Amino acid sequence: MDEVVKIVNDIKAGNIKPIYFLMGEEPYYIDKLSEYIEQNILAEEEKGFNQTVLYGRDVSVEDIVSTAKRYPMMADRQVVIVKEAQDLSRTIDKIESYVNNPMETTVLVFCYKYKTLDKRKKVTKLLAQNGIVYESKKLYENQVGDWIKRVLAGKKYTIDPKANAMLVEFLGTDLSKINNELEKLQIILPQGTMITAEHIEENIGFSKDYNVFELRKAIGERNQLKAYKIAENFAHNPKEYPLVMTTGLVFGFFIQLLKYHGLKDKNPKNVAAAIGVNPYFLKEYDLAVKNYPMRKVSQIVGALRDIDVKSKGVGANALPQSDLLKEMLYKIFN
Repeated sequence: MDEVVKIVNDIKAGNIKPIYFLMGEEPYYIDKLSEYIEQNILAEEEKGFNQTVLYGRDVSVEDIVSTAKRYPMMADRQVVIVKEAQDLSRTIDKIESYVNNPMETTVLVFCYKYKTLDKRKKVTKLLAQNGIVYESKKLYENQVGDWIKRVLAGKKYTIDPKANAMLVEFLGTDLSKINNELEKLQIILPQGTMITAEHIEENIGFSKDYNVFELRKAIGERNQLKAYKIAENFAHNPKEYPLVMTTGLVFGFFIQLLKYHGLKDKNPKNVAAAIGVNPYFLKEYDLAVKNYPMRKVSQIVGALRDIDVKSKGVGANALPQSDLLKEMLYKIFN
């Protein structure tokens, strides 16, 4: 994120490079940077003749070079943006001769998503030498919560830990999807608002009572009544709560408990980092570790593997989701 801010600030200061090669597994920042360049390098009246958007699947590297070598019309620069440039991965090395001597009056942007260039290659070194090479790396799940807080702080919002965890739980590490949901909330809620689980439930559609997050909590507390009620709700909404996702997240919870049991240093900060949870929720894990000794956790992990196989239709004679959920809980609690 700091590197993105630096690139934007350099552009604002007039330090504009002739080439921006934006690559990597996380498309969110690639999109944000290309959008910023598209919207801010040229004045509105200059864009008609001097801003071109190409798509990797429709053009060749030679087409891109030919476009980049044109001179701007009644403007200091032209902007050429190549979206979905990863479709040119087999021939992208052909850009080398242009990169070695780029047009100073052209800003050429490559949006090379889900892939990266080999950093040992000459073309990559030339791109870094004569332009900007930015790699947008995928965040780990335990980093996404902090990212959400930073994004909201920049817009003058805060978020409580439970609401934050719900977003990560249900949207994973897809920053674009998370940002879309946050923007919905920003339209509805005034600046200065602390976003809560109730806001998430009312405006995004996640139930604060019937979700995998609450199921995991009920299991950790050995609250069988609550766990079976949530499972029943899941069984009636299989599209919203697919069994494969449910068993995967419950399996992950018990793997975390297994790691917790194996830790020598039980200092809360160390535990939270080692098992990958928000320290705010560590009390729930403390209770779960007491409720499930290591031997029982190992047994449950094995049982969950069996349930996962059955959920995929192996050796289960197509058991309904409700039966498999009940079997999962029975093996956890007994």
